[in-house]
Amino acid sequence: FSLDDKEETPLKCASLLWAKWKVCKIFVCLTSLSCFNILRNLNPENELKRYFGARAVLGDQRPRQRQRQYVRSTWLTAPKNTWPRYSKTGIAMQLVETRRGVQYFTFEHHREYQQVQFKFLDAVESMDPNNIVLLLQMNPYHVDSLLQLSDVCRMQEDQEMARDLVERALYSLECAFHPVFSLTSGSCRLDYRRPENRAFYLALFKHLMFLEKRGCPRTALEFCKLILSLDPENDPLCVLLMIDFLSLRAREYAFLTRMFQEWESHRNLSQLPNFAFSVPLAYFFLSQQEEHSELELSQARERAARLIQLALIMFPSVLMPLLDHCSVQPDARVASHSFFGLNAQISQSPALNQLTSLYVGRTHSLWKDPAVMAWLETNVHEVLRMVDARDPLVEESEHKRKMRYQSAPRNIYRHVILSEMKEATAALPLEVTSQPVMGFDPLPPLDSIISYTRPERYPHLVPAGTAFLPVTMPSASGRAAGAGQDLNQGVNRLMAAMRDMLANIQFQEPPRDDNPEGDGDWD
Repeated sequence: FSLDDKEETPLKCASLLWAKWKVCKIFVCLTSLSCFNILRNLNPENELKRYFGARAVLGDQRPRQRQRQYVRSTWLTAPKNTWPRYSKTGIAMQLVETRRGVQYFTFEHHREYQQVQFKFLDAVESMDPNNIVLLLQMNPYHVDSLLQLSDVCRMQEDQEMARDLVERALYSLECAFHPVFSLTSGSCRLDYRRPENRAFYLALFKHLMFLEKRGCPRTALEFCKLILSLDPENDPLCVLLMIDFLSLRAREYAFLTRMFQEWESHRNLSQLPNFAFSVPLAYFFLSQQEEHSELELSQARERAARLIQLALIMFPSVLMPLLDHCSVQPDARVASHSFFGLNAQISQSPALNQLTSLYVGRTHSLWKDPAVMAWLETNVHEVLRMVDARDPLVEESEHKRKMRYQSAPRNIYRHVILSEMKEATAALPLEVTSQPVMGFDPLPPLDSIISYTRPERYPHLVPAGTAFLPVTMPSASGRAAGAGQDLNQGVNRLMAAMRDMLANIQFQEPPRDDNPEGDGDWD
């Protein structure tokens, strides 16, 4: 899956060094906010207050009382009084090395947490949901159990509990942060190849998905930036495939266009369909803002037209599905022209089909505006004029499509699975859908760095695609109908048991000390 067909030249190497410096500064380079304001933007309540006012958001809530002496203040999520008291879980964070101004951290599992992790894996393999319920009862802040049960709640459409469990997982991980680990510097890294680090990535991703559905796109965008800053070179969850959508939803058009300008030279973002179409859309929206000067509006209109025409020529297969999702009927000339016809979808590679399907499924609602459609129609006809005139750019783009996008890298499949966009999951290859895909660790890297191993035990045979609480794949549903029925029954039993547990269990509080603000957990 190549986005770059250029030779490695000294000039390019120099530009890559410059690009890496910019990547390290993603947080401070692409936003003018202070560190405190960046952290404030991670709180969805602040965004909701801007939309609806503090009274509508907070209602009759009274100021927080001093009784919460055992709750530690955190930035990623606000701890709730209904949660069990946090105590050390056995997770810690260590600074591995500092290289060229970039700090590399890793989470570590102490021996007691490793034992809980082994029990969790046993519970997953046992196919008995009661085992994982018991595990959470004894270890209410075990991260993988919280993430796994969150998926169960979401499948049962209990969004409130699903979100609460993810927030509790984030709280548990943030309490383990290293003192110098920074959420705002943009220079702190976590290696996804280490299994201990993956839960943090996944919890952040699941949290931002809930935030976007909750109507907090700006907060979700900040969490997306945070995920990208943890490993901008490898982007293990491929959040580059959604950062454009969140930017448009949050109306952060200037951020999206600036990111495109600064990253295009070393990441070829224009070769990703989502950036190819979203960036000109951002320029179009900028051209509609009256507070800019006439020169700026004119430049935005010109860039929008030029980039959307390049996008339509490079990815002609996007247009018809996009119009179909928007319930728009193309005119006779467009509908009858072979360039945007059925052959455009059939001739593209499965990897490219994955990207275009993901983009259309995720962002089609942003294109429904009548003004946007009128602008798109004008540029579609201009592209058809270029095609009929045999413009060399058309043939060049066709050659690029054939040479690139041969197969998608693993992080794109991982993103598709986590996003659960039906248009894209339906196009997943057999090599992905034929294996169990676990929600707490979807498609682990093939070059994982294992720090500790599970004790040997007799393997529990589980049919492919039927592992306990897997991510549901469309192509897997017909292969094991009986096993799927057993899984649904197990999920229902788990939900009932979990609700009963959360409603009735009493977590024993440790003895109180003389310090009402008790900060002993920091020891």
